[in-house]
Order: sequence, then structure tokens, then C-alpha cells
Amino acid sequence: MDVNSIAIKSGLFMPAATGEVKAISKMAAGQVVYGSLTDAEVMLRAGSDDIAAFEYLALKYHRPMIAFMYRMCHNQALAEELAQEVFLRVYRSRQSYAAEAKFTTWLYRIATNLAVNHARDHKVERSGKVVSLDEPDQETGTTPDVADASLNAEQQILRRERLEAIKKHVLALPEKQRAAVLMHKYDGMDYREIAAVLKLSESATKSLLFRAYEALRERLKDFV
Repeated sequence: MDVNSIAIKSGLFMPAATGEVKAISKMAAGQVVYGSLTDAEVMLRAGSDDIAAFEYLALKYHRPMIAFMYRMCHNQALAEELAQEVFLRVYRSRQSYAAEAKFTTWLYRIATNLAVNHARDHKVERSGKVVSLDEPDQETGTTPDVADASLNAEQQILRRERLEAIKKHVLALPEKQRAAVLMHKYDGMDYREIAAVLKLSESATKSLLFRAYEALRERLKDFV
């Protein structure tokens, strides 16, 4: 059975409703079998052609991957396509996975390389549905731009304009800076984890993030 068949069978890449219910059901079943293992241990099982182990990880990280790709390209259709490609690459590389790094480090390295290369090759199209910072996060359901009842109408407009400016300028960052900022700000990854994903030293990663945040501060100074 190839990975496309697995994805269709398990409902990994089906939209909402039926696919979502199937995914939740399968995740619950997987927790019973794999919940006591680390992600690296589950991936090693996937490398031994334990298809259920691969499905468990794909379901667990499906939404975070779409959210990450969303923020990299700000295009819904493209984000879903790139997220699916991430899992195709994970599946194809399953037997070579050696657990030398955390599974999430390996996963985000695949995702970041894919997003950066796609942006360079295609100069990412920015049409389609744009992910707004004031929409609920796909993974957590939380909303970064929660309406503040203490703000008057003018203040709320200014706040929304600032968020739109942040989106615009994050998207305009060089690809590696953008990926580092997204992993740091939205995925809660520390310098060491980001360094492992980008294959940089911690000091180089700190410098990369410093330059990114300095650029954002300069471009957003009118909103501070």
C-alpha cells in the first residue's frame, strides 16, 4: 500500500466532517498503542513498516504542519499541499530515520526545507485564503487577536492595522528568518531546537532571530 492510499484510507487529508471524525477516532485508538512511546520510538516502528505508527504520527502532526505552512506562505490551498508533501517525504524516509534528533526537529527540518525551496522556486503565490492572525489557531483553537472590550473603536482599528502589518512584514522576511520567527513565536521552540532544524549553531540562530526581530521592529516602528 503506498502513502497516498494510506492517506485516503485514514482520512488524513480529507476536509472536516467525516474525515475529521475518522481522524479523531484513529488518533484515540493510536494513543492506546503508542501513547506511552516517544515520537522517535513510534517513528522507528514506522520505519519497520508499522503503517499504524506512521498514521499515528501523521494524524498527530497534521494540523501543526498545516498551521506552519499557512504562516510560511499565507495561502490555504498551498499550505495543505505542502503539508501533505511533508508527510509523503516522512513516509519515504521512514527506513532511514535514525532518531539522532528529536522527531519534531527532523519533521520541522523537512517542512522548513520544503517551504524555503518552494518559496525560492515559485516565488510563493499569495492568492487564495489568507490566514489571519485574528483567526483561531488550527491546532490550539486559541485566537491571538482576542477582542479587548477595554479598547474603544479607534484603538481596535489601530490594533487590527498593526496585526495586518505584522503579517505583511513577517511574510516579507527572508525564508530562513521567517521560518525561525514562526518556530520561535508560534510553535514555542527554543534556540537549540530551531538551531537543530536549520542546522545552525545556537549563536547563529540567535543572530538570525535578532536580525529578524530588528527588521520587524524597524518596519513596525510606526505602530509601536
